[in-house]
Parts: sequence; structure tokens; C-alpha cells
Amino acid sequence: MACIDIDSLAQYERDAKEGRADALYNLGLAYSTGQGVSVDMVAAHKWFNLAAVRGVEAAKSWRNQVAAEMLPSQIAEAQKLAREWLNIFK
Repeated sequence: MACIDIDSLAQYERDAKEGRADALYNLGLAYSTGQGVSVDMVAAHKWFNLAAVRGVEAAKSWRNQVAAEMLPSQIAEAQKLAREWLNIFK
């Protein structure tokens, strides 16, 4: 996996706000692996969930892998954050 730098991460965030599924997926990868950011499984789950909603099949598998390492309360928080994000950036 290529290292994600700060500039790439910022671009993914901009693209995600425009609804680009690949950017949502790449943010999930960044947060699940700590590429350019600290590892954050709640954030990773959120981004993979949003990418899965946008049709990225690989995001479903990653989301399930991340969820296996999380507490139910963390999964609930990730789902809440995903819903809030969708309300802002449909």
C-alpha cells in the first residue's frame, strides 16, 4: 500500500465532500492503517460504510474487518457519524 501524504489526504477529504466513492474508500484505508493520520477505527468504519453505500464492494469487506476489532458502542458511534455526514454532504 502506498503511503498517503497530507496533501493526498486533504484531496480525499475534498473529493469525499463531493460524493466521490473512491475518496471515501481511501479515507477508510487511511484511518484503518494509520497512513497520514493516527489509526482511528471509528473513523475508518464511518468512511468504509459511506463508501459501501456509494457502491464500493471492497469497502464492505474492510468495514467488516474493522468492525471485528471494535466494541458495539464504537460501531454505533461510527454509524451515527456516517448518518450525520450524509445529512450534511448528500
